[in-house]
Amino acid sequence: MASNTQGIQQLLAAEKKAAEKVGEARKRKARRLKQAKDEATEEIEKYRAEREKQFKDAEIKHIGSREGVSNKIDADTRVRIDEMSRALSTHKETVIVNVLEHVYAIKLELHKNFRQ
Repeated sequence: MASNTQGIQQLLAAEKKAAEKVGEARKRKARRLKQAKDEATEEIEKYRAEREKQFKDAEIKHIGSREGVSNKIDADTRVRIDEMSRALSTHKETVIVNVLEHVYAIKLELHKNFRQ
């Protein structure tokens, strides 16, 4: 009986030792996975920053800076406003005269649906 109990104790001790080794292996695996995830995240951020820089460079090369585009739009708008102002001052009198002619030209006639 004593050897039976001793054998069971040895099996329990071996099982406990195996469980500890499995636990340690799981912890190492979890640490490796966390480290790999951190490294991958860092690499992704570096790649994202690099691609963003390339995009900004291409945008400036092909389109120009946003300030340049904004300045160009402002300049075009000023030119168009100046053109419209000149056209207004040129045609203002004739338009007023034409409008007043149509307002003053009153034709008296009965409506076609009017019944006597």
